[in-house]
Parts: sequence; C-alpha cells; structure tokens
Amino acid sequence: MRARHKPWAEAYIAERPEIVIPEPEALKGHWNEEFGNDHPIHIEVGTGKGRFITGMAEANPDVNYIGIEMFRDIIVTAVQRAEEAEKPRNLRLLNVDAGRMAEFFAPGEIGRVYLNFSDPWPKTRHAKRRLTHDNFLRLYETVMPPEGEVHFKTDNRGLFEYSLMNMTDYGMRLADVSLDLHADNPDWNIMTEYEEKFSSMGQPIYRLEAAFMNRGRD
Repeated sequence: MRARHKPWAEAYIAERPEIVIPEPEALKGHWNEEFGNDHPIHIEVGTGKGRFITGMAEANPDVNYIGIEMFRDIIVTAVQRAEEAEKPRNLRLLNVDAGRMAEFFAPGEIGRVYLNFSDPWPKTRHAKRRLTHDNFLRLYETVMPPEGEVHFKTDNRGLFEYSLMNMTDYGMRLADVSLDLHADNPDWNIMTEYEEKFSSMGQPIYRLEAAFMNRGRD
C-alpha cells in the first residue's frame, strides 16, 4: 500500500502513546497487563488504514486487538480512525515490521492472526515475502498456542490458491474456505478499505481460516 508522505505523521503518532505503543518490546509477555484484562489477543498483520481492526475492536469488546503496520504514513490514518472511534480500550497499534513480532510477543500470547489483502508478490522469486509463506507461518506459530488460527482474506486468486496449498503442506487444518465471501453477505464480516473497493467492482473475495496443529512443539 502506497501513501502520500505526511511530514506531520511522526509527531502525531509520538503524541499518542496510548494508541501506538512506542516500545512494544517492553510488553512482551505482558500484553494482558497493558489491556488490563485477561481477554484473548488477536493481531492484524498489515493493518493499513485501520478500518478492519477498529471495527473488530468495536464489535468485540471481549477481545483485545493489535494492528501492526510498518509504514508511518499509512498507520497515521489508523490512529485517526481510532480517535474517531473514541479510542477503544481494547485496541492498540504498532508502527513496526511484523517480521519482528517474536520480539514483541511471548510464545502462546497471540490467539489469532488476521491477514487482509496482503501484497500478493506474484513473481516466484518473491514467494518468501508472501505473508502465508512458511517463513511467516513459523513466525506466527511461535507466538501462538496450539490450535491458534490465521484468518486470511484476499481478492487475488493466485495468492489464495498458493496459500491454500502452502498452509495445507505446512500441516494446518483448513476451515470455512470461501471462493466468494460476499455471496452470502455474512453479517459478521468487517470489511477493509480494499475489500469494499474490490467487492463493489464485482471482484470475488476469497477467505479461509487455518489452525495450527499441535506438532509436538516445546
């Protein structure tokens, strides 16, 4: 996702540490203390402008949500959206590279990972950059308990097919695989900005849920 440079974004974010956590490493293993409860913690990797993660936080007050977005000029819009929603108490944002998540979360601390409209990286030589590649699946697995889930949505059929095969080969259990999510118009679905755009153009939205299996991890 590209965004116009916003020279004011750094200061804007720094002034709101209650929304964007400035030193997430310090909270590794202590995120429930940050939220002040023992509710499950779900994260979105590549939270973009924050429509999905803010909507989920508002709809599910008994779940804690953390949105991760590495681009400052994009996440600042998510911060604004959180403010417009009156700063949901169960929502935090991280302006970091999700590839470092093992530095921020302890094993078993995250119950679910959301991947929404990730960059498809269509060229074969870029496969390792896909957020459903083995490298990322192993990373998610390190911060999740056995049976932790990845929920994935995309408009890109090639990426969806790749993800289906790769998650299966990894040993994950698939559920609720949909080749046209909006055909049934589920009332529980929170749309992202991209999802609204593509679905309005008649583009099918693909979705799946995949659970890690207990493979004898320590």
